[in-house]
Amino acid sequence: MDPILIGKAITSPDALAASAGHVVLQPHLGNRHGLVAGATGTGKSVTLMVLAEGFSRIGVPVFMADVKGDIAGLAVAGSMNDKLQARIDQIGIDGYASEGSPTVFWDLFGKLGHPVRTTVSEMGPTLLARILELNDTQSGILEIVFRLADDRGLLLLDLEDLRALLNLVAAERKDISTKYGLVTTPSIGAIQRALLRLEGEGANMFFGEPALDLADLMRTTPDGRGVINLLAADTLVLKPRLYSSFLLWLLSELFEQLPEVGDLDKPRLVFVFDEAHLLFDDAPAALRQRVEQVVRIIRSKGVGVYFCSQFPDDVPDEILGQLGNRFQHALRAYTPRDQKAVRTAAETFVANPALDVSDTISRLGTGEALVSTLQDKGIPMPVEHTLVAPPRCRMGAITGAERAAVRATSPVGMKYDTAIDRESAAEMLATKAETAAREVEAPPARTREQDDAEDGGFGQAVKDAVFGTKRRQGMLETMGKQTARTVGNRIGQQIVRGLLGGLFGRKR
Repeated sequence: MDPILIGKAITSPDALAASAGHVVLQPHLGNRHGLVAGATGTGKSVTLMVLAEGFSRIGVPVFMADVKGDIAGLAVAGSMNDKLQARIDQIGIDGYASEGSPTVFWDLFGKLGHPVRTTVSEMGPTLLARILELNDTQSGILEIVFRLADDRGLLLLDLEDLRALLNLVAAERKDISTKYGLVTTPSIGAIQRALLRLEGEGANMFFGEPALDLADLMRTTPDGRGVINLLAADTLVLKPRLYSSFLLWLLSELFEQLPEVGDLDKPRLVFVFDEAHLLFDDAPAALRQRVEQVVRIIRSKGVGVYFCSQFPDDVPDEILGQLGNRFQHALRAYTPRDQKAVRTAAETFVANPALDVSDTISRLGTGEALVSTLQDKGIPMPVEHTLVAPPRCRMGAITGAERAAVRATSPVGMKYDTAIDRESAAEMLATKAETAAREVEAPPARTREQDDAEDGGFGQAVKDAVFGTKRRQGMLETMGKQTARTVGNRIGQQIVRGLLGGLFGRKR
């Protein structure tokens, strides 16, 4: 399999013709991770495009965030000009032709690409607590909420479900505190306010269904090219916690779901983490340890992770040491912070006797980089001052019409563009509450006497008037019997007298 061309090694800008040769990235070592660093405007985006195109051409899918909107140019062919042709001739690129790459656009907010969704359950309490910026106590209560949902069989799909569970916890606070741990009303209120802020940022669109299927990020075209998945992040990056937590969740999902495959002839997927410093800013030690673990092990699952940031020391040392493929663009040593970054960058490269790395970093022009990639047996090559090859796509943003045309041919649009709202915790708890309310309002089973008495009291009044109450009825029954006996006696006497009178006649 042909290696991915990065550019051409040069000893100095004035000795371009005396190149030492092409600088390449070996496909079978693409899963050993990498770093693209450099100041703003020095060409990091172009290097990312070259890497993405190279991986796509050899059949490797790519996922990367488009922070500024210019990476979207990967989807359309570039246009030739004299400057570009001169660069192609200088590097000596054979078979160069302008072309776009197979691309799928994604967007957490569903505006510039297919919506990216996941469920609250899949996100989990740890990352969700980071997005909500909760303290340790509040994070512990969030853990209890997730445990309670599992125990009661309640699905946590969207933020409405989470809010419903928080209300349930508040209502049953004493019993839940006894069984799961102390739950306080102020902490529940703090989580609810954090959810409100998150919804105000539009994150409610991120939680729901259909959830993202990782298989849809690992597609190839019928002709064997890897699909480049671009996440529109120009708005998302303004919400650093949400941006970094989403990418970390996605990386964690890849880590958990993909099987071990060992070393392949090429990666199964390349994951590019742009603005990497946002992942590690104010990150707790446990989270950094988790990232280190994922980065270290995920290569055995065929995934290469490439971080992109301004300074190499934006990435913690324990992770930086695992990034074998390095692409360092210019750093301007104007401040003590910059000077320290230059020294750090110089120290991370394998030395080249013909190159003063510290001096060269500050003199690199746009489109130039110090490059060191892993070669045979995973040994890093000595750092080379490299003229980066031009990508074959457009180096810049695309129009709305061009984006719409790409989306119209997407193989996953029908699957993700329409949201699904199935019954989950919020609906189940609402139904339970309605049932309980109806049971409280419903009258108990009624007797005949109660039905009669409910007739405005009129029916019973008539009965009382006619038959009286039970006590009066008893009295009337006694009086009735006596009267009956008296009347009976008199009638009996009259009959006897009549009979006798009739039989014997009256005395005259």
